[in-house]
Amino acid sequence: MIGKPEWFTRRKWAGWGLFPATWQGWVYMVILLTAIFGTQFIPADEKTRMIALGIVAAILILDTIDIMMRMKKDERETMHEAIAERNALWVIIFVLVAGVAYQAARNVVLYGNFTIDPVILIALFAGLIAKAATNIYLDKKN
Repeated sequence: MIGKPEWFTRRKWAGWGLFPATWQGWVYMVILLTAIFGTQFIPADEKTRMIALGIVAAILILDTIDIMMRMKKDERETMHEAIAERNALWVIIFVLVAGVAYQAARNVVLYGNFTIDPVILIALFAGLIAKAATNIYLDKKN
């Protein structure tokens, strides 16, 4: 799309996404961030500004995904990324399960009812479905 993979490296230490590696990458980031913040200064109503922000953010997200898909990785980098993603997922699952347990215990003790935030349960079940579907697909593929 707009950015080029040569301008960036993968973020290894501070989350997911890209980090500028060349001056072109820095210029790309400055322009897109300026566009995101600039949408709030459009002389229009709040709805129009939010629509503009959504469009610019969608372009940034889609372009980042495109750049990441086109980046070259060797086998070692692929394995390291897979291990890091697996470990991050385990931590996320642990925190979500601990959050469900905390919410359930707190609500039972304080209010006498068993209520849990459905978004957390949806996230856990969506992850379960994604893992199961991936395993089924990979088993049939091999």
